[in-house]
Amino acid sequence: MALKVGIAGLGAIGLHLARALDRGVEGLELVAVAARDHAKAADNLAGFARRPAITSLAGLAEVADIVVEAAPASVFEEVATAAIARGRIFVPSSCGALLPRMRLVEQARATGARIIIPTGALLGLDAVRAAAEGSVSSVTIETRKPPGGLVGAPYLAQHGIDVLAVTGEAKLIFEGNAFDAAAGFPANVNVAAALAMAGIGPERTQVKIWADPAVTRNTHTIRVESAEVRLTMTIENVPSEENPRTGKITPLSILACLRGLVSTLKVGS
Repeated sequence: MALKVGIAGLGAIGLHLARALDRGVEGLELVAVAARDHAKAADNLAGFARRPAITSLAGLAEVADIVVEAAPASVFEEVATAAIARGRIFVPSSCGALLPRMRLVEQARATGARIIIPTGALLGLDAVRAAAEGSVSSVTIETRKPPGGLVGAPYLAQHGIDVLAVTGEAKLIFEGNAFDAAAGFPANVNVAAALAMAGIGPERTQVKIWADPAVTRNTHTIRVESAEVRLTMTIENVPSEENPRTGKITPLSILACLRGLVSTLKVGS
């Protein structure tokens, strides 16, 4: 029997994921979506082979085995709480919003729910998780984005930083730990949150964010130092046309994560 999937949000991530599921993925069935604008959502779903129901955010957990959060971070808790209370599999794309809400992990343990964080726009989380089983001395991530891809971040408003004025050399606009990075750039550095949870935690994971007019792709470089291994990994993601804060690979990563839940052969941990 196929697992039923519900998606919160039909933007740059959610709509691409919904279309892929509608084309057919063995073992998975898209049954519901939730979006702020129901009329627009209905238009987006008009050509689907099997149109899913349009529900409220909390209503997804009533009909779906797997609830995927692909919505603004402001509604993260509403989606997550409902899914966890019903004992569902919860797959968040806004994993940075989970860092200040780790109580949800304890709630999931009590209800039998599972929280599964996809790799998203990152790479090498399997290797980081393996390294974290040993003795890790440091984990750092350096993110470079076109200035326009950082617009709207709360940290910029709080510090009076106009990233669109960065037109020459790259400018370092943030340096700190992953917890503070996720709070200051909730739509930009979910990668740092995922890395922190895979490795040595948000307080010890160090983050640098650059506004770089010379890059056209969202670029992340991870460095891990441990007694057992040294890792250096770089990924360059093509920004989504609908939302430059998000890479095109993100919905593909969630799709791969969902396939892994039902696949007979699963590669990677």
